[in-house]
Amino acid sequence: MKTTAAVLSAMGAPRPYAGSRPLRLATVALQPPGPGEVLIAVRAAGLCHSDLSVINGDRPRPMPMALGHEAAGVVQALGAGVDDLSVGDHVVTVFMPSCGACAPCAEGRPALCEPGAKANGAGELLAGGRRIADGDQSLNHHLGCSVFAEHAVVSRRSLVPIDPDLPFEHAALFGCAVLTGVGAVVNTAQVRPGQSVVVVGLGGVGLASVLGALAAGASPVVAVDLGEDKLALARTLGPVLTVNAADADAIDQVRALTGGGAEVAVEMAGSARALDAAWRMTRRGGLTVTAGLPPPDAALAVNIVSLVAEERTLKGSYIGTCVPSRDIPRYVRLFKDGRLPVDRLISDMIGLQDLNAAFDRLADGHAVRQVVRIG
Repeated sequence: MKTTAAVLSAMGAPRPYAGSRPLRLATVALQPPGPGEVLIAVRAAGLCHSDLSVINGDRPRPMPMALGHEAAGVVQALGAGVDDLSVGDHVVTVFMPSCGACAPCAEGRPALCEPGAKANGAGELLAGGRRIADGDQSLNHHLGCSVFAEHAVVSRRSLVPIDPDLPFEHAALFGCAVLTGVGAVVNTAQVRPGQSVVVVGLGGVGLASVLGALAAGASPVVAVDLGEDKLALARTLGPVLTVNAADADAIDQVRALTGGGAEVAVEMAGSARALDAAWRMTRRGGLTVTAGLPPPDAALAVNIVSLVAEERTLKGSYIGTCVPSRDIPRYVRLFKDGRLPVDRLISDMIGLQDLNAAFDRLADGHAVRQVVRIG
């Protein structure tokens, strides 16, 4: 079939993107779903720093690529062997497919699926190969999804069914921002009621971490960012204290607000400098969690004596250490109960034709979660 998709031909285009237009809308050929695959009509897709980091070259991926990884849509057709979904089902895409058979999957850690990681790195679907072409040229899949498009063929293991009454623009956020942000707090850090939590970096994922900390009963919850608008938004989400990261004494402010440092510090800015700040905002015996993805050559210097003598822990979190089929329905229930208001994170609704300008806003820090409405 023919469909429209946003195609990135090369990384590293100059800013502003509204002028250089690294993403172009193309009429592409989409193969039918193969065994274990599903064709979906995409209804909404979120813009994430993981998309931006491919556009600017911070996270190199094979080119050309059909971009986008966070979306919600409707099942249109099923490949052979897919018997647990039906045409018309509403689904959310998850950017790490899990094979269910490798060692991490067998241990209940599907976010670390080895074949899934290999396929994502190669720009392929989990079963291997590509299903999109622009003329005679095959297009790489972005994290097994490629959902800045009207339609997408994905692995069944990249999908989680959702309640059909959940608006698509809200549902899309659960596949990345919510899984990563909330999961880093409740799964990776296992925050308990009354624990102090600081979140550094208030993009869509960071603010989702703030919501997760509030839902887990953390107190106090401190949000840190350079943008006063994002700090103001964080304060509207609940009893949240805020610190501007530009303040010369920002670390001291956080340590004072948390009685000597946070028990859990979560870094979501995707920079070594932010992670260093989060590390220094963590108290003795505390846990520092990072889910930010800086450029591959970024490094952090850790004082080993402090690591040992203060029994500190530094831990990575990928997709919120999630089990998507378990966690997405749980988080949706919390959303419906009013305890996880992820809809508050949507800063703009746009069309596919607006993607380049929207990535300028994201790069400038002027947006939280922009959502593309499709169809």
